[in-house]
Amino acid sequence: MNDYFKTYPDAKGNYGQYGGSFIPPNLQAEMEKITDAYYSISKSHEFISELRNIRKHFQGRPTPVYFAKRLSDEYGGRIYLKREDLNHTGAHKLNHCMGEALLAKYLGKKKLIAETGAGQHGVALATAAAYFGLECEIHMGEVDIKKEHPNVVRMKILGAKVVPVSRGLKTLKEAVDSAFEAYMADPVNSIYCIGSVVGPHPFPMMVREFQRVVGIEAKEQFFEMTGEHPDSVLACVGGGSNAMGIFSAYIEDENVRLYGVEPMGTGTKTGQHAATITYGKPGLIHGFKCYLLQDDQGQPSPVYSIASGLDYPGVGPEHSMLHDMGRVTYTSVSDEEAVDAFFQLSRKEGIIPALESAHAVAFALKLARQEPRRSILVNLSGRGDKDIDFVVEKYGARYSI
Repeated sequence: MNDYFKTYPDAKGNYGQYGGSFIPPNLQAEMEKITDAYYSISKSHEFISELRNIRKHFQGRPTPVYFAKRLSDEYGGRIYLKREDLNHTGAHKLNHCMGEALLAKYLGKKKLIAETGAGQHGVALATAAAYFGLECEIHMGEVDIKKEHPNVVRMKILGAKVVPVSRGLKTLKEAVDSAFEAYMADPVNSIYCIGSVVGPHPFPMMVREFQRVVGIEAKEQFFEMTGEHPDSVLACVGGGSNAMGIFSAYIEDENVRLYGVEPMGTGTKTGQHAATITYGKPGLIHGFKCYLLQDDQGQPSPVYSIASGLDYPGVGPEHSMLHDMGRVTYTSVSDEEAVDAFFQLSRKEGIIPALESAHAVAFALKLARQEPRRSILVNLSGRGDKDIDFVVEKYGARYSI
């Protein structure tokens, strides 16, 4: 795994057989401009200095690594959390949104367009747009608009236009479709700020690079706290941006085991889960190749997760490659397990996690029981303010609320 980041992706945006760019010629021309700009601008002292200044003075980075002592005492193991919930706007999403918006500024773009599921990417991009004085348009499925109402309000307060998407399942996949169409209508003045390590090249690479700050910080912090590297590193995986952020620091350290945690939802049947790598096969979606939950015609299958940010039928092409390599183990937890972990972390550590992040916490609790003497580092990718109304309405009686 030496020189990993110089090898993947290749010049065409491929991660082995995955990735690439399968889009119309006019849009491909715009993608190539973005790629050229990224390679030239992102390595400049001016760009790096401005982004570092934003990270420190606006986002509040570095976020801490925290030892969850009471959870560790209860379940075994030594459970540590990388506190991305303390990043400004409450999740890891701002890491790439500020980078993408800064790139848009250098490109002379006037408008940021994106999809959102749980609303965290939408809030982060609306925040970045406000910071740089740019227009912002967020496409969001009607199901998620209802489910994640607090984040919808935040986006509107920040000045973004929220576009409801009523087609299909009215969730994340349809929001991506709608946002892509809006971008294709005016690619010259706008830029599509993809919310994960998905989409056509260069977005999986760009988002990974902007998210690497998570892993860089965590590796240094964990070693300072313990004098060693963690035995295992865990993160939830929908598209997979938070996971690539923290995995990136350890990919070349083959003694550190990496686990991506997918949503098993309510069962194994089609439409009851979004466990893409567990049940999918290679296919095309949104201009790139990856593991995909699909029907016999190769069309994306319906998906479901209690966590709106995880209910996507595809996954990042880099995750697809890392699965085939055997470098990352992809597993899954159910809605019920994620909700229980949500309450365990809230009541034992005073930290209310996002339902997305609760999937990773749930697997950490399982792993801690299995390996009581080993250390586990979880990327706690976001906080759960956005989820509390939904959780209380559906699970409040069970958990005595």
